[in-house]
Amino acid sequence: MSSYVDVRHVPKPWGHETIWAHTDRYVGKILHIKAGHALSVQYHERKDETVYLLQGEMKYWVQRPGEPELQDQALVAGQSFHITPGTIHYLEAVTDCDVLEASTPELDDVVRIKDRYGREGTSAP
Repeated sequence: MSSYVDVRHVPKPWGHETIWAHTDRYVGKILHIKAGHALSVQYHERKDETVYLLQGEMKYWVQRPGEPELQDQALVAGQSFHITPGTIHYLEAVTDCDVLEASTPELDDVVRIKDRYGREGTSAP
């Protein structure tokens, strides 16, 4: 049934996320990443996502299949990048950044390889 949606604000060590849509088919988020902070080096087993840099300057590190290491994809405001399951990636803010994320609904599908905040191997917030 069509209705208003509860918007959730989730504090993170790198800033916060605002989950403004969460259904059994998709999730919509805004990630606010503070300058100098980064998300975990991670991949997803099932989750498929696309990010759109609304504002700010960031490095978007991605290891594509067959590549030996992560490469900065040089995402600038107004650009999007699609991440398929199994792709290692992370976001690093040069300035404060706001990022839109649209994904499949598996919010806990995060395999953390490396994390500045001690959360390796978990999918806890």
